[in-house]
Amino acid sequence: MPTPSAITLRDLTFEWPDGTVALAGVNGTFPTGRTGLIGRNGAGKSTLLRLVAGLLRPTAGRIDTLGEVGYLPQTLTLSHETTVAALLGIDATIAALRAIESGDVAERHFEAVGDDWDIEARAEEALDQIGFGAADLDRRVTEVSGGEAMLIAITGLRVRRTPITLLDEPTNNLDRPTRARLAAFVDQWPGTLVVVSHDLELLEHMEHTTELHDGALDTFGGPYSAWQEHREQEQAAAVQAARSAQQTLRVEKRQRVEAETKLARRERTARKTQKDGGIPKIIAGNRASRAQGSAGALRTTLDEKVRAAQAAVDAADARVREEEHIRLVLPDPELPRGRRLAELVDQDRTVVVQGPERVALVGPNGTGKSTLLEHLVNGTAPVPDRPHGRLLTERVGYLPQRLDGLDEDASAMENVRAVAPDTPPGTVRNQLARLLLRGAAADRPVRTLSGGERFRVSLARLLLAQPPAHLLVLDEPTNNLDIVSVEQLVEALDAYRGALLVVSHDAGFLDRIGVDTVIALDPDGRMRQRRDLSA
Repeated sequence: MPTPSAITLRDLTFEWPDGTVALAGVNGTFPTGRTGLIGRNGAGKSTLLRLVAGLLRPTAGRIDTLGEVGYLPQTLTLSHETTVAALLGIDATIAALRAIESGDVAERHFEAVGDDWDIEARAEEALDQIGFGAADLDRRVTEVSGGEAMLIAITGLRVRRTPITLLDEPTNNLDRPTRARLAAFVDQWPGTLVVVSHDLELLEHMEHTTELHDGALDTFGGPYSAWQEHREQEQAAAVQAARSAQQTLRVEKRQRVEAETKLARRERTARKTQKDGGIPKIIAGNRASRAQGSAGALRTTLDEKVRAAQAAVDAADARVREEEHIRLVLPDPELPRGRRLAELVDQDRTVVVQGPERVALVGPNGTGKSTLLEHLVNGTAPVPDRPHGRLLTERVGYLPQRLDGLDEDASAMENVRAVAPDTPPGTVRNQLARLLLRGAAADRPVRTLSGGERFRVSLARLLLAQPPAHLLVLDEPTNNLDIVSVEQLVEALDAYRGALLVVSHDAGFLDRIGVDTVIALDPDGRMRQRRDLSA
């Protein structure tokens, strides 16, 4: 029995005010249960969620849902006055309850409460699961970490019990223990859940995987790993079908050429026979007429076969995806193994980053990982009783969480040449092409590029700078990247021969870039050094 649809899209089109088309004629459904929504940066996933949530209005088409929709954006916009209750989305209901309890029986309070007379008890139970309680409802969110705020917001969606819930990259900025809590929530989620994420571990908790690709939705019954295996099998079959179609086309074209050669030979023989007077003119004319008719029919048949074979090739080629890979050739920073690059110091020890070492800086949210990187690279004041550090090289590249170091009005070419002025323009353009920034994309203003393209411009500035950096410092580089872009980042870093110091909660990413050393920051401000990510 097919799974019923919770969300149905019918010819959904959306254009931004400047005329840019984000989605065009999208049809498809999201089933009930838990669905992971995947797709490349710029495919329109976040826009689609905002349309379903009712925050944007379609330019054309319609969206049908089975009930009310709850929505969590990628970035929470919070003021200093925002309370935990407000972040949960229940502050108005609680305020109405307290007003009624104090004797105010205004109708508006009863309307605000509705059927949620037990909202405080439900909130207390849900908060208890994430280490908070009823006494925290009036706390300001400035008193909790960014990861805790995200978890509270997600908890609020569970408490409110909306039939459909949409989460946009919920694991960004969550540490590993908090990600595990979120995964447990997902497994027990009441109602329908649609999650946009590049977190492969979270995607394994989904019952369905839906891909937004080339403006079309395609849903598969299973988690990401099963979808990936299915897609690889489909692609292998599509590639084989394309090869077979090409072979058939070559055969049809060859037969067409051979037939034309035979027809030409017959025509020459017929003309020679008629010229030599071997048969009467009237008989020769009749034969020529029949031969021309037969040749025309044969040509038509063969041409139709060639056209059909070409159509089969085009259809088969359309099913084959061009998977683009980054293949950089980077200058060697000529970094000796014994060259000391940076020191990280706590109350008990000093950790030295040296040579082409790859170091991961991990730890729970709130332990000061990003603050330590900012202090190390930009020389900001260290936090008392927390680890501090110093650079021992000037050749450092830094990629902060916010990609705000680009000249928005300049092109990718101009942004890169600003850090590599002596590199010939042709060389820069070739390297940008290897980073999949080709043609017009390399010459357009950065502000017009997609999120994935902007990230690759920032990455190009790091990797193509002259002289080459001895040390790259990366702060949560996979945040807001789609799965393909993460793969491309891994490929780019694989070509880099300097040292890496990386903050990331993405254990899979750290494993793929070949981390040599792990430095774990504890809540008490101490560092622990280990050799792997498992501890």
